Amino acid sequence: MRKLSLLANVILAIAILISGGCASTKTSEGTGEYFDDSWVTTKVKAALFNEPSLKSAEVNVETFKGEVQLSGFVSSEEDIRKAVALAKEVKGVKSVRNDMRVRGR
Repeated sequence: MRKLSLLANVILAIAILISGGCASTKTSEGTGEYFDDSWVTTKVKAALFNEPSLKSAEVNVETFKGEVQLSGFVSSEEDIRKAVALAKEVKGVKSVRNDMRVRGR
């Protein structure tokens, strides 16, 4: 019985140590946040892809803790405004950082 209790305590200690490694910090995401951000990135990419005026755009999307960064090239300033507006509408987006450039400038 003592061995079973000792084994249970060891397993509990290991579980606590492992779950501590999943916590987020200012510069890294926890496991749940990573999957949330991946989902937000996917939804933003889909919104941009489904917008007919942005079909030829080369926009990259990255998300960290709900902050979406848009970068790449578009055809006009209007495309930049449209992409930012679409990203802001996606559930889970806390803010949008625009690093897009108009092609040819």
